[in-house]
Amino acid sequence: MKITDIQCYPVWSGGRNFFFVVVDTDAGIYGVGEGGITGRELAVQGVIEHFKPFLVGQDARRIEHLWQKMFRGGFFPAGKIAASAISAIDIALWDIKGKALGVPVYDLLGGLCRDRVPCYPHCGGATVEALVENARRHVEEGWKFVRWGLGQQGGTLEPSVVIPRAIAEFEALRAALGDGVELCFDVHTRLDQPDAIRLCRAVEGYHPFFMEDPIRSESMQSLRLVREHVSTPLAVGEQFASKWEFRQVIEEELTDYARIDLCIVGGLSEAKKVAGWAETHYIKLATHNPLGPISSAACLHLNLACNNVGVQEQPRKPGTVLTDVVPVQMEWQDGYLLPPTRPGLGLEFDRAAALAHPFQMTELPHLQRADGSVTNW
Repeated sequence: MKITDIQCYPVWSGGRNFFFVVVDTDAGIYGVGEGGITGRELAVQGVIEHFKPFLVGQDARRIEHLWQKMFRGGFFPAGKIAASAISAIDIALWDIKGKALGVPVYDLLGGLCRDRVPCYPHCGGATVEALVENARRHVEEGWKFVRWGLGQQGGTLEPSVVIPRAIAEFEALRAALGDGVELCFDVHTRLDQPDAIRLCRAVEGYHPFFMEDPIRSESMQSLRLVREHVSTPLAVGEQFASKWEFRQVIEEELTDYARIDLCIVGGLSEAKKVAGWAETHYIKLATHNPLGPISSAACLHLNLACNNVGVQEQPRKPGTVLTDVVPVQMEWQDGYLLPPTRPGLGLEFDRAAALAHPFQMTELPHLQRADGSVTNW
């Protein structure tokens, strides 16, 4: 079963772009994947154009072999942009293999380890009261988790302002929702070590499920300092582009939850390796999934086939975005994603609909401190 073509579909959804890839074969079976690195979709597409000459004509079933060729074949190891391109193609190849064999992808990854996967939505609010009301609505819909993030004031983020606000949000949410709802908080790499430690220690009494990305992801030594000074569970890894970037975090047990992004880390092939490695250190998965329906499906199949799963990020219910482009999506019920029974990823992809939503150049927000210096968005 030879690869005959690889097509990229950067799709505008009305508020952001999504990046989809379709791999065609001479057996008439196609697979669909998704790439990460929001805001740099055309860069990922450029890498795929470099990959196409040596991928077309290859056996689509040799997934690991093709992964190695993409990651190592250009001499320079793949960074985040190239790893996102590899991720999209790798996910599509698993989709093809599942369809060819007539089984869901999770069967190829070892079979079901669970009947359903817990997931959390994105909540937010301009005020503490608005956040609480938004969270209540989600809980009433059946979600068992609430997730929100460190605030900002327009384009400015100042720790002395946002940390007290975050503490007040924890207090209000726990009082409103009780102890039966899990609280996930995303610092989004926006704080330095002293401020991250101060925030984590201040909210310990509200029992967060995890504090995500408390500091920037470049320095494991700095993460170790935070780890030594806080007792709240930590979640780290959404910016990592390979198992090698996860190495120190896992080996030194610097996190409680591995935030594997299947659309950046290298697809299902690499994610399964990281998941197994994490299991040896009792680290659970909290797959990073801020993207579209294909990312959601890939995360679901991985989580269904792994024993060490905490929760899956699911910004919104499936079937509420890009329903013309991906008319068949995952099934959500009462706060859980359910195993698909259709072969491959279990999705359908409409190429004509994707072309009807052409890419629009856009830029992610930029944040600064009160003195005008740059800080992480």
